[in-house]
Formats: sequence, structure tokens, C-alpha cells
Amino acid sequence: MLAGCASGPDFKPPAAPEVTGYTASALPAQTAAAPAALGGAQRFVAGAPMAAQWWRQFGSAKLDALIEAALRASPTLEAAQATLRQARHNYEALAGTTRYPQASANLGAQRQGVNNAAAGLPGGERTYNLINASVAVSYDLDLAGGNRRALEALAAQTEHRRFQLEGARQTLIGNLVTTAVMQAQLAGQIEASTAILAAQEEQLALTRKRLALGAASERDVLTLQTQVEQTRAGLPPLRLRLEQNRHLLATLAGQPPGTTTQLQFVLGDFSLPGELPLSLPSELTRQRPDIQAAEALLAAASAQRGVAVSRLYPRLALSANLGAQALTAASLFDGGSLVWGLAGQLAQPLFKPGLRAEVRAAEAGFDAAAANYRQTVLQALREVADVLRALDHDAQALASHAAADAAARDALRLVQQHHDLGAASYLELLIAQQQAQQTRINLVAAQALRLADTTALYQAMGGGWSRDDPADAQAQPRS
Repeated sequence: MLAGCASGPDFKPPAAPEVTGYTASALPAQTAAAPAALGGAQRFVAGAPMAAQWWRQFGSAKLDALIEAALRASPTLEAAQATLRQARHNYEALAGTTRYPQASANLGAQRQGVNNAAAGLPGGERTYNLINASVAVSYDLDLAGGNRRALEALAAQTEHRRFQLEGARQTLIGNLVTTAVMQAQLAGQIEASTAILAAQEEQLALTRKRLALGAASERDVLTLQTQVEQTRAGLPPLRLRLEQNRHLLATLAGQPPGTTTQLQFVLGDFSLPGELPLSLPSELTRQRPDIQAAEALLAAASAQRGVAVSRLYPRLALSANLGAQALTAASLFDGGSLVWGLAGQLAQPLFKPGLRAEVRAAEAGFDAAAANYRQTVLQALREVADVLRALDHDAQALASHAAADAAARDALRLVQQHHDLGAASYLELLIAQQQAQQTRINLVAAQALRLADTTALYQAMGGGWSRDDPADAQAQPRS
């Protein structure tokens, strides 16, 4: 009965959050829509399951191939997988040491010399050989269950490594998607900025001709030249960011930066998911790897508390050995060479004040782990709330940018018509072209932001992963 006990309280998973929503005010049934690419309305579907390969919702075969390659080649994931294997093997080693009796065999030979005179016996000095062979068995009964609690702690730490691996996987996928989206945004902004620069250069050339004819002033030329150089100065930083983005994308995919020639994305490569899964807060705690990792650390701290308590109680160890000793190898297994022994040891701490302090320290460690778990849950709820509001405001902003873009294009079309009829100057046409391209830059940024925040929602919801997924049913250590 004693051997079936385990010191300290059994671990109980924390209760799920009692809140039923993420934001103080209710979310709209769907976001605003805009008559532009990536401007469709997005509908929040409460309780809908999230696809494990959620990135496929963006409809980019190029992105899918990149992520699949990265999951195979990422050194970050490889390191996390190796760390998980190490934790599992450490658990197996401790389980084999503490759960089962330990047996060892010994075969030895030695040459000894004794002096009988030192003991007051006749015979003087004598030299002889001693050969022995034995088998020893030992077992710790673990009366207070300290070994079992230690196994529980190591199993929980192994689970923590597993959740860290999944967290690293989801982080890698999210970084790949957002980096690809950022690359598409930069490519679109560079294209629009280049068109603005071309229009400004043409406007400057026209003004210089007007200056030669006396229809413009030197001040007009200098003002336009300033605008041209400012626009030109803005292009190198954009191109630098694009190159750095390609280097980052290659590194995330586990490839050297020199392989970035094929990693080129534009906004046209993506489609915006129309339906977004929205889990309840109580379900979120089972879906997010970081919350599960915090719970595993809490379970480990609870088990360590039991280990500390177990040191206050008696410890019983049994051992036995059976073997033979002889002066020659030929007589080693004769009937007269048999030796054996049985031993039992019961140890009870009597005066060790430090043991109580160890218990209090373990209890403080549990309290710290519990507080860290609550903070992790609060942080997760905040991230979801932030991204839900961001998606709503992103849609509204994109609608405004789309309206501004449409108005700028209509204005450009009217100026073009007036110019064709001779009612507008070429300078007015160039200015309208610049305005249209500038609104295009803002629209590109708004489109990319919707994609990035949609990615953030998938990540905030746990990335479609759950600890109960059959795909993750690898052998896990259980105490």
C-alpha cells in the first residue's frame, strides 16, 4: 500500500477561461468589402475547425511549395526535433533506472599478499590469487513516491519540448507567409514609385523646355528637380528592403541567401480567405502550443513539489547478491565457493532543516509556474482580440484606399480626355498620373496588411494544431 502512494498533490490541469468572447464589444458578422483585389468581405465563423495546413487558404501554389520545403530543411525545426528526442531518451533512461530492479554481473580476479604476523598468527607472509563472479540485484521501493514524481516531472518537461517544437513550426510558417506578403508589398510599391519617378522626370524635362521658351521660371525647374531627386532617393531603400526580404525568405526556408532568385512574390499570387475560424476562449487553451507548453511546465513544477515532499519520508532500499569466490578458476563454481548476501536499508531523515526549505522552494516554483501560465493565457487572449479588431479596421481602411484609388484613376482619365481635347496641359496630366500612382502605393500597403493580419489570426488561433491531433500521436512518455 505504501509503495502505491506518491507524495504531494496530483496535478490538475488549470480551468479554462470563463470568458466567452475576446473583445469588449461584439464583432461584426463580417468585415467591410472593397471593390479591389483582396478586398472581399471576411466572415468570422465561431467554432469552425481550422485546417491544419491553414496557409493553403491563401491559394498560392508557390507559397505552398516554399513552406513544404522549409518544413523539411529548416535548421530551427531540426534543432527543436533533436531537443525533443533528447528529452524523450532522458525520460526513458530515468524510467529504466527507477521503475525496475537493477541487476549487474561482476567477474574479477586479484592477487593478494597478507602477513599473518601482523595479526599475531603463525605462517608469515602469504601470497595467493582470489577469483570471484557474482550477480547483484537492487531495488528502491520508493515508499513515498518520489521517483514516480520525478518521472512525472521529466515527462512534463518532455511534453514542454514537444509543444515548443510545434510552436517553432507554427512560428516558422507564419514568418514565411508574412515575409512573402511583405515581399509582394515591396514589389508593388517599387513598381508604383518607379512609375511616379518616370512621370516626374518627364514633367521636369517638359518644364525645362518651357523655361527655354520663357513659359516657366527657374524656380519651377528647381522645385520639380527636388521632387524628382526625393522620389529617386526613396527607391534604393525600397530595393534594399526587397533584397533583404529575399535573403530572409531563403534563410527561413533553410537555404543560402544566394538561392533567392526563385523566391519572388507579388500580391496577385494571393487570395484572401473569405471565412475565418473563431474558436471559443476555452478551446484556445487546447489549441495554442505556447499555452500547452506553459501548462506542461506547471505540471513539472507540481511534480517537483512532490519530489521535495518525498524526501521527508522514509526510504527503503533492498539488495541481494549471489556469487562465488575461489583461489583458482577451476574451483570457482564448486559447491564450497558459493557466497550470497541479502540487505535492506530503511532511512528516515531526523534532523535536516533544509528539507522543509526545499519543500517551500518547490511550492514557490509551482506558484511562479501557475502565474506564468495565467500570463500566457492572458497574452493569447489579447493577441486574438488585437488581430480581430485589426481585421475589421483593415477592411475599412482598404475600402477607403480602394475608393481613393478609383477616384484617382477617374481623375486621371478625365485629365487625359481634356488633354486629348486640348483643354488640359501636359503638366496637369503628369500631376494626375503621380497622384494616381501615389494612391496605388497606399492601396498596395492596405492589401498586404489584410493578408498579414489574416495570417496573424491563424497563428493566434494556434495554427490549426491541437495536442489531441492524431497526427501528433507519437509515443509520448507517461508517468
